[in-house]
Amino acid sequence: MISPRTLRNLKKELSHSVLAKAGIVVVVFMVAMAIFAPLVAPYSPGQQNLDQAREPPLGFTTKETKEVTKTENGSVVIENGQVVTENQTVYNNATLAHPLGTDGNGRDILSRVIYGARTSMLVGLLGTALAALIGVTVGLSAGYYRGRVDDALMRTADIMLAFPSLILAVALVGVWGQAAFRIPDPFVATGFTEWWRGLVGLSAGPMPGDIVLPGTVIVVVALVNWVWFARVSRGEALSVREEEYVKAAKALGANDSRVLGRHVLPNAITPILVLATVQVAAIILLESALSFLGLSGASVSWGFDIALGRQYQSTSWWISAIPGIAIVLTVIGLNLVGDWLRDALDPGIDGEGGV
Repeated sequence: MISPRTLRNLKKELSHSVLAKAGIVVVVFMVAMAIFAPLVAPYSPGQQNLDQAREPPLGFTTKETKEVTKTENGSVVIENGQVVTENQTVYNNATLAHPLGTDGNGRDILSRVIYGARTSMLVGLLGTALAALIGVTVGLSAGYYRGRVDDALMRTADIMLAFPSLILAVALVGVWGQAAFRIPDPFVATGFTEWWRGLVGLSAGPMPGDIVLPGTVIVVVALVNWVWFARVSRGEALSVREEEYVKAAKALGANDSRVLGRHVLPNAITPILVLATVQVAAIILLESALSFLGLSGASVSWGFDIALGRQYQSTSWWISAIPGIAIVLTVIGLNLVGDWLRDALDPGIDGEGGV
């Protein structure tokens, strides 16, 4: 449980920091989008309409030159047995039906950004949880037992740090493949989505019935990032193991697992919690990079959509830019929340985020 003192520190830092409030709003908004995607997305993320391809976002108009069939008095002009064509300037105007525009296949970008939040948040949260489980176990063991155990575990961590994260992740995905698991979406499976969308007037088209979980990517990002948790938790364990209450527990006959679980871990949780918040942001960036390279296994992801928009950069910038903006906002929001937690949970550090 959170102690009253910790709650007071959290509230105090939050009341003094506008940036912390903004970060919480962004994170809560992104998480809510991910959870309630079938209920708030205007369309299914895979629904195509080629007649509405590359519509710009609201407030923008684009023009392009297209080759069209030449007609005179309503008849097609034919010369030397061939249909005559001519260049024509076509204007694409924004519509309320697609407030953030459409991609090259006419899919609604707002819907894809909403569903992309589900993929990124799942990978970020589950990948961080798995990385923390591995790293904290390794770090606490190394710091508590020291000696040969410490040397063996931390030299392994040093070897992991020698490899660039993205390159190591790409190599691991290449070895294990792109395993993706499908979990039934509870909103769709229970029929609540159809009822809700009819109630609020959203499109009645079928929504994806499954939540795609990129299993390989979650494991890979955890294996790439566990080292940071190991280093932080080891340092805390080295300090806490010398405290009098730990020595007293051991003198009373408590075994190592009990000492680690009841005394060392609770007193080392503050920096681990702050690190976890920052690592969620780092893992979202790594997942986006893997998706951009086509290695995620998920067809709806912010990084994947950025890659799809590369060929339209000169004419339809929003296809790549809007998912990129979603990534930037999410990462900034998580970092601001991490700064808030750091300032509130570690009184020895002067806050720098207050405005």
